[in-house]
Amino acid sequence: MSKIVRVGVTFPPDLLKDFDEITGKMGYESRSKAVQDAVRLYVSERKWLQEEGANQTGVILMVYNHDTRNLESDLTESQHHHQELISSTMHIHLGEHDCLEVIAVKGKGSEIRHLSDDLATRRGVKILKSMIVSV
Repeated sequence: MSKIVRVGVTFPPDLLKDFDEITGKMGYESRSKAVQDAVRLYVSERKWLQEEGANQTGVILMVYNHDTRNLESDLTESQHHHQELISSTMHIHLGEHDCLEVIAVKGKGSEIRHLSDDLATRRGVKILKSMIVSV
């Protein structure tokens, strides 16, 4: 039997409330199981990073607040810096402050990871999800 490790995690109250509501509706009986599944999903989605030399393709989906100072120009500059990876982009206005951007990418895994990490760590980027497959 594998050993279980107890950890402490801090959450903003609104995020924890949303998490508990969603996982409750899904039928989770414990917060621990829901957190484990969320972490497991995050890890599995990021494992493609280990195949850095392989040719890969997919999409990067990003939601961000366009009111964040210099964010849109920073995102554009980053995409221009990685233009050899980007096949196409789609920009959608979600509301008064938020935008959704979908970026189709193709290239070496290490370069896609660099672009994904560069975008994800920008102030004002709320969510970044990558769906990448080896080709």
